[in-house]
Amino acid sequence: MAKIEKKGFIFICFLFGVMIAIQINSLKQETEIESRSTWQLRENLTNAMKTETKLLQEIQEIDELIAQYETEKVQSGKTILTDTLKELRLEAGLEEWEGPGITITVTRAEEFIEAGDSDPYISPSVLHKLINELNRYGAQAISIGEQRITPYSTIRFIEGETKIDGYPLRDFPLHIKVITEDEETAEKLYNYMQVSTIADDFFIERFRISISEPKQNIVIPAYNGDFKIKTMEIVN
Repeated sequence: MAKIEKKGFIFICFLFGVMIAIQINSLKQETEIESRSTWQLRENLTNAMKTETKLLQEIQEIDELIAQYETEKVQSGKTILTDTLKELRLEAGLEEWEGPGITITVTRAEEFIEAGDSDPYISPSVLHKLINELNRYGAQAISIGEQRITPYSTIRFIEGETKIDGYPLRDFPLHIKVITEDEETAEKLYNYMQVSTIADDFFIERFRISISEPKQNIVIPAYNGDFKIKTMEIVN
């Protein structure tokens, strides 16, 4: 009987030990699971913070690019406006112009001028014809006797002499400078002037003309008069 009780006691102790071992193992697993969960959360948080930092950097870079674009846009607009204004001033004759072109020199045909004759003059009609031909064949800017020709220039015969915008053409030889868009156009204009009948018109008025070969740098002065606006209206 005593042996049976001893075996029972031993069995109970064994069961109790097994239960304690199971409980300890369970607690250990729970601790490991909790540790893994905490580590995973920390890793996720770290990754999220890295992603946020990267996004913030990208947003900052985009903002900087936008600011740079806006600055360049404003500067580009100013440059375009400045270039356009300069181009308009050139075309209006308000700026000195330099470029390829030709020079036409007008001299008196002295052999046809006799003593007692009145001084010959170039009629406005001949000058208008010359200007029209030059424009037709590529002239971008013209000056006659250092007077810039503009759309508003007046060429008139006043008190026995021809005047451009009020300046008389008295000094000879008279130089007529012409600027074209490029050297090729200057060459074409030169070739045309060689066969033009405009030389005959000058000769009738006792003048000769000679045409220089195309040059790379012809300088034409700016218009030295005042543009007068006769009337102004409000644009709706």
